[in-house]
Amino acid sequence: MRSPVPLPEQTSAIWSLPPLILHPFSGGGSTDELLDGSQAALALQGLARSETAEAELRRRVINGRYQEIRMLLFLGKDLFRWLQQCVDFVERLEDADGRVNEQSFAALLVEAPPENVANKLEKWGVTDRRAVFSRAIGVHSLFEMPPARDDLSPVFLHNYHRFADHAYICFQHLRPFRQLDSKTCAFEIYASEEYARLLSDQWERG
Repeated sequence: MRSPVPLPEQTSAIWSLPPLILHPFSGGGSTDELLDGSQAALALQGLARSETAEAELRRRVINGRYQEIRMLLFLGKDLFRWLQQCVDFVERLEDADGRVNEQSFAALLVEAPPENVANKLEKWGVTDRRAVFSRAIGVHSLFEMPPARDDLSPVFLHNYHRFADHAYICFQHLRPFRQLDSKTCAFEIYASEEYARLLSDQWERG
């Protein structure tokens, strides 16, 4: 079956899209497990010294991978919420185009977001925006909620990034979509606490 392809680029006036709001990830000792898993992976590759048994190192790597999946899934929730908000915005326009859909905005965010968004992500230390956002979309297209660790196979846990990459591609191929131009799609990105402070300041100013 022929894969859907992007449609011609948007040429309409500038759209002021809803802001993308990212919530903090909270998962108990998840941050420690992430760091521990990274260190264990380096030890298994011979890139870091460790007196820990190989079996324990592999267990820590699996724990770290699981926390990475959880983080991407919750990030994906924020991204999917934004995708739907953008679609709702477009559907209210007089010249609404049904070919502008979630895939249009996913491609915009992953491939070529507005310069202000890309710059803010760099300031936050997000060095590979494309991988992070595409995998978050891919993971959340597979799971609505985090699956139990024991329900995921070691093959998936060790290689989840490959599965997530392909899941994103599958999501983008679900339907044809119109390619959007970042120069005509304006939006801001905020951490949830930052956005709450912004709203509070606006209310205080009346």
